[in-house]
Amino acid sequence: MKLMLALIMAGVLVSLWLPGSIVASNCRMEARTSEPGKALTLHLDAGCTKQEREAQVVDAAQLLEAFKEGKEIDLSGVIVRGDLSLDMLPVVPLLPELEGLKELQGREVRVIPGSMTIVDSIVRGAIRHGSVKGVLVVQGPVTFSGTEFEEPVDLSQAVFIQPVVLSSVRFLRESYFVQSRFLREVFAEQTAFGPHTRFHRSVFQGPVTFERSGFTGLAEFLEVVFEKDANLSRTFFKSGTGFSGSRFQGPADFSEASFAKEAFFTFTRFDGYANFQRAIFRSTADFSNASFNGPDDFSKAVFEKVPQFTGTTRSATEQTTPGRENQTLQYAIILSLLVFSALLIAYLIRLR
Repeated sequence: MKLMLALIMAGVLVSLWLPGSIVASNCRMEARTSEPGKALTLHLDAGCTKQEREAQVVDAAQLLEAFKEGKEIDLSGVIVRGDLSLDMLPVVPLLPELEGLKELQGREVRVIPGSMTIVDSIVRGAIRHGSVKGVLVVQGPVTFSGTEFEEPVDLSQAVFIQPVVLSSVRFLRESYFVQSRFLREVFAEQTAFGPHTRFHRSVFQGPVTFERSGFTGLAEFLEVVFEKDANLSRTFFKSGTGFSGSRFQGPADFSEASFAKEAFFTFTRFDGYANFQRAIFRSTADFSNASFNGPDDFSKAVFEKVPQFTGTTRSATEQTTPGRENQTLQYAIILSLLVFSALLIAYLIRLR
């Protein structure tokens, strides 16, 4: 009997211990390093539990210290805790490759010297560069793909020298990129932007894509310069949207985009092909004083309110007039109803 009880107790202990052991064995980790000149690295794969990620939490102060030491940031599957104030970086001379940018002359310069990669992670603190007198220069590529930002992200007054990847990112709060300059490509496909997004007076020198992304709050692209291709196809704008005063020097693709509320393109300049095929405007669509210097296409676009094109100039004469298809359909329906009514009246008269 004692032997049987001992075996049962052993079995219970094994059953309690074994699942935790299996989980632990499934959590593979590439640990961080503190060697000078190396990257701050921490990779936790999909097999890690929430508790294991909490045990390996990365503090924002560690990121700031790594930037000061010239290290790269390489995080995957982790939790970042605390606010990261990039205004705390030391002021350095302007980089030689940026001396041609007049707007940077005489300003305080802070530099993130290497790449910044935070993928498939959760950032629980705010990231801010709020200095109006200074500029933040990010020398290496920035990759935030698959990461969730629970607090505001403000990377205004920043210059990104290498490509920026924001694909599948979730911004739960505000995301600001005011007066920032992107020298290379920007990838932001299937990205969820939060209650307020601002790219006011930013410059995209390389191609940019927001394809299949969603802007749940106010989206401000006022006075933005797009020097190359701008892809906003199948993008959803749930709140008010503004592209007023912006310049699209290359093709602008808004095909199948959806605007749930007001959309303003006043004084916007389209130098390349402006594609609004199958776009849906459920509220005000204001293109007043816009300039279409290249071909434009509004074929099969839906306007639930009459669009405004007061003072708009268009270079091509054979383009689809915005709203014409909707008006033609409405006229056809009205004509059909009138014909049907006339036939019905004639039929009733004959019955008498």
